[in-house]
Amino acid sequence: MIFLKNKIIYICSIIISLFIGICGTLVVVYYIPEEENITKVVEEVTITESDTIAPAVDKLYDAVVTVLNYAHELSATGTGFVYKTDDDYGYILTNHHVISGARKIEVTNTQNITVEATLLGSDEYADLAVLRVDKDFVLKVAVLGSSTELEIGDTVFAIGTPVDVKYSGTVTKGIISGFNRTVNVTLDDGGQFMMEVLQTNTAINPGNSGGPLANINGEVIGINTLKLVEDEIEGMGFAIPIEMATTVLDRLENGEKIERPLLGISMIDANNQYALFTYKVYLDKDYSKGVVVIDVEDNTPASVAGFQKDDVILKIDGIEIEDNTHFKYILYKYSIGDTIKIEYERNGKVKTVEVKLTVAI
Repeated sequence: MIFLKNKIIYICSIIISLFIGICGTLVVVYYIPEEENITKVVEEVTITESDTIAPAVDKLYDAVVTVLNYAHELSATGTGFVYKTDDDYGYILTNHHVISGARKIEVTNTQNITVEATLLGSDEYADLAVLRVDKDFVLKVAVLGSSTELEIGDTVFAIGTPVDVKYSGTVTKGIISGFNRTVNVTLDDGGQFMMEVLQTNTAINPGNSGGPLANINGEVIGINTLKLVEDEIEGMGFAIPIEMATTVLDRLENGEKIERPLLGISMIDANNQYALFTYKVYLDKDYSKGVVVIDVEDNTPASVAGFQKDDVILKIDGIEIEDNTHFKYILYKYSIGDTIKIEYERNGKVKTVEVKLTVAI
């Protein structure tokens, strides 16, 4: 009896399962669209890099060279670039401080060919130098652009030999961070001079000096010259605007000295109390800016204008003078033969005098 009962339950279970299965199939067929109506769309995707600077780098790369400065042995390395050729020679632009003190200068191109270069001309205030090599050495000539057409945020890149010759041909990219920046640089004699430069966040390290800073078209818009690095500052790179270089290239190529106006005074900072005491200068009041005359050379514009020891120079053509370095920076913007107005203070009285800059150094 129990066996019959279990058999009936088993048969009923099978019937119910079949019924559910048939009903489920009918629901699927009725409510779900046919397979031919389901379309899977697959698109072919091509990935491209829209901001690559490879074409611009290729345009300039082989024009860049490593500059080797030999005193008795290799003492410094830097970078330069070929900016023009003639029938016989190639001409390389680099920084003055890259070749300063060299007894022999060699340059190496991107094919690792090294030749000796001739120094044609150099100027430490502009921090520029021109080298000459045989034309056969030249692989490519750089195209010079314009820094005046740049805007803050424009892409720029540098090519050079940072740190060591084993890193020659290094390319770094950044943007233009600022214009008309002024920075102090050290001269060969240990003095200071102020330069007007472009600012970039492009990585520029020792050895990059003298190399090109280029725009997105591969045109040289600046000559890398130094890098400001302090503990609290992420490196800021600087470059001499190409326009400043092109104004003196002809003279450097011909070995001519770059003449600059000379006022004919020796001076110290007006706020340097130690220097004032050393030179026995006793002023009626304290000054936060300006320079103090401590000596006047005979037969110079300063002597003709009547300057005397202890005069405090305050302005040149209305521009306030910060210190000794700033004074030379402003003065060297003028040419020999220009007339400038100098405002100074003597015995508590402010005076203005016109000075014609006729003497060159």
